[in-house]
Amino acid sequence: MQEEQVKLLGLWFSPFVRRVEWALKFKGIEYEYVEEDLTNKSSLLLTSNPVHKKVPVLLHNGNPIVESLVIIEYIDENWKQNPILPQDPHERAKARFWANFIEQKITEAMRTALVTQGEQQEKVVKELKEAMEVLEGEAAAKLNDKTLFFGGKNGLGYVDIVLGWICNWVEVIEEVGGFKVLDPQKQPHIHKWMANFVEVPLIKPTLLPKEKMVVCFQMVRQAHLGLAAKK
Repeated sequence: MQEEQVKLLGLWFSPFVRRVEWALKFKGIEYEYVEEDLTNKSSLLLTSNPVHKKVPVLLHNGNPIVESLVIIEYIDENWKQNPILPQDPHERAKARFWANFIEQKITEAMRTALVTQGEQQEKVVKELKEAMEVLEGEAAAKLNDKTLFFGGKNGLGYVDIVLGWICNWVEVIEEVGGFKVLDPQKQPHIHKWMANFVEVPLIKPTLLPKEKMVVCFQMVRQAHLGLAAKK
């Protein structure tokens, strides 16, 4: 049997890339990681993702798959060991719902809050806090001393992998953007989940140093604010 070739095009500080790495590691899949320079995009990236020209891109035997949530589902469908999504159709549908909620209401909003200021940022932060309260409600209903993760009795699952970026990135983005979203008093179940998530042996070595990330995201914020000021 021909050996499978798995390659991941990524960027070291991208939470979207890190999700895919977690999924690959969770499945025990060996892969080659290729760091991209988004100021000088490689021909491989441009041909593999001609629509968005962004990372992550997973290349499986030369075939490209793009968008982190799509990639995670592809990984789960192609490699059957250690299922990421629930096997039950209803539970799988619920996991997809919450993954989409996280992506639309939290991930995208956090990215917007990072690169805006004034009234626009205030509006987005208000919406972010409301979304976090909704997620806290789901965490309160789902998690307990015996069920530490959204994946239930099987441990880490789809929602955990999609949400996991908040453990490493939110504090950095809050500091750089000058706002606060996460509050242990208002979201105790989410904070308990975060504490458990970062201690998972698969996750812990992949967490990034805060100081290095702060410098990087300061550059991202200033670049976007500079562009906005020129319009």
